[in-house]
Amino acid sequence: MAFSAASCSSSAALLLLLLLTASSAASDLAADRSALLALRAAVAGRTVLWDAASASPCAWAGVTCENDRVAVLRLPGDSLTGQIPLGIFPNLTALRTLSLRFNTRLTGPLPSDLGQCVALRNVYLQGNAFSGEIPAFFHDRLNDLVRLNLAGNRFTGEVPVGFNKLVRLRTLYLQDNLLSGTISALDLPNIDQFNVSNNQLLNGSIPRSLRKIDKSSFAGTSLCGRPLNLCPGEVDEADSVIPSKKKLSAGAIAGIVIGSVVALIILLLLLLLIFRRNSSQKTRSVDVAAVAKEAELEPQADKSALEAGNGVAAAAVAPAAYNKAAAVNGGVGSKKLVFFGAVPKAFDLEDLLKASAEVLGKGTFGTAYKAVLDAGITMAVKRLRDVTLPEKEFREKIEAVGAVDHENLVPLRAYYYNRDEKLLVYDYMPMGSLSALLHGNRGAGRVPLNWEMRSGIALGAARGIAYLHSQGSSVSHGNIKSSNILLDKSYEPRVSDFGLSQLSGPSSTPNRVDGYRAPEVTDPRKVSQKADVYSFGVLLLELLTGKAPTHALLTEEGVDLPRWAQSVVREEWTSEVFDFELLRNQNAEEEMVQLLQLAIDCAAQYPDKRPPMSEVARRIEELRRSSLEDFQDSVSETVRDVDIDNAPGPQ
Repeated sequence: MAFSAASCSSSAALLLLLLLTASSAASDLAADRSALLALRAAVAGRTVLWDAASASPCAWAGVTCENDRVAVLRLPGDSLTGQIPLGIFPNLTALRTLSLRFNTRLTGPLPSDLGQCVALRNVYLQGNAFSGEIPAFFHDRLNDLVRLNLAGNRFTGEVPVGFNKLVRLRTLYLQDNLLSGTISALDLPNIDQFNVSNNQLLNGSIPRSLRKIDKSSFAGTSLCGRPLNLCPGEVDEADSVIPSKKKLSAGAIAGIVIGSVVALIILLLLLLLIFRRNSSQKTRSVDVAAVAKEAELEPQADKSALEAGNGVAAAAVAPAAYNKAAAVNGGVGSKKLVFFGAVPKAFDLEDLLKASAEVLGKGTFGTAYKAVLDAGITMAVKRLRDVTLPEKEFREKIEAVGAVDHENLVPLRAYYYNRDEKLLVYDYMPMGSLSALLHGNRGAGRVPLNWEMRSGIALGAARGIAYLHSQGSSVSHGNIKSSNILLDKSYEPRVSDFGLSQLSGPSSTPNRVDGYRAPEVTDPRKVSQKADVYSFGVLLLELLTGKAPTHALLTEEGVDLPRWAQSVVREEWTSEVFDFELLRNQNAEEEMVQLLQLAIDCAAQYPDKRPPMSEVARRIEELRRSSLEDFQDSVSETVRDVDIDNAPGPQ
């Protein structure tokens, strides 16, 4: 009986604790709600359309809650006007991200009690009219700041040396203000993005920790030192390590000269050998007819060359040889290209045999070639491998692929079937693959992939895959990855290789380590639509992070791309996920975070948790529309301010 009483007492205490916790959470959320309504009353009027009758602010536009607290507040370009009063932010103690960017009529100093939001990680206040000195609370109280953007305001005074205390700080944008003094005492070794340009009164030397930053980030100032011109009396570090010639003896100089000459001769010989070797092996355009003629004489040798991937072949070389062998051996298969639909047959197999061609690359299902026909037509030809289907089954499956027609899918124009060779003829996409664009040359001359391009590619690819899924519940792509997202001359995305997983044997399909395969997929020839969604989620993460999932081992523990992104977000370092090139566009960080969340949703571990592709396409379209509206609003506000500033005063 005593045990029962004790149990009842313990249960009652636990119930009371739960009730108190729930009451406290409700009280905190109510305080958040009151603070937001006070903010709207002070600076927004009716421009922020929140339903004041709603008990919870978590469904309000621009508000995101976590654990029943307001964690994110985003009101970009909402025509907020006036000065933010004291007494609002002390109630928003769980706030992690604050974005009030491009509200050009927000004025006055920042409220000092903003420093009480000690959970803040990301602060975006660019494009407003805040004034006064940069508040000390940014570096004295907000110790976990990762991104701070105060650009395009009217801040004065010096750049606080207290920023050195923020060890997690990765972005500090202070350009287009009225700052003065020096920055030589700044020591920000972990900074990725820094900009103080167009602060004309900034002077002195650029500190060593910031000399890795591009010189454009210091333009419009009186600063000196690398990456700008050297300060007066400063010696370039590169010059300081050059030994003085006066300290070298005549014998040492002679030895250096002789050694240099010998090294140069050896280097030239090596280059000559490498050049000759590459000349015999490099990928080049060839006359296909000539190679085909040789192939008829020695079909097995030519087939071996193709399989070895030496890069000296056209997509249609092998059929000429194998047709002859097939005819002798009673083989089956037509010697004609089979075209789809009512497309004019501008070429035939013979024209393809005469075309010059070059290897584009080897993929999951075979080797792709660029074939330039005599008539000036350029096509892409894929030579399939490991296809053992009988002719009737092959034709049924490939004709289903050829019947698919959508602006975001690479159209299959024709095919060729022979017992030994199967060829697919596609439209040629001149800008190559998304994979090459993302992971290719990152040096000088590269055109960065900005938010507009990446989100457009994401939307087009989503629409193409959603269209495939709309053809039937059993229809899937089966091999979604960045190398299968091709780009036309306008950088519009086209999804390729759809339907080919049904043609090839298991040996030709990628193994699970490629990073795109959904965890539930065991047979690569049987990929569900939900598995396609997983692969597309990985593709979105690749677009946002710039990391190739095929590398798989992003950390020493071997965490794949989805789990790595989830862990970063869970640790509240969301901004650390994004590709550096993408972060240059600070006008779309909210949309980037939304797309990141969509990518994580798509790459959920359990298939039932993943959204359908139709919903994925719709959500991407909505966030792109939101990004465009934000940009248009900010432009309109800027133009309106210019008109007001230039309006004539009373006469």
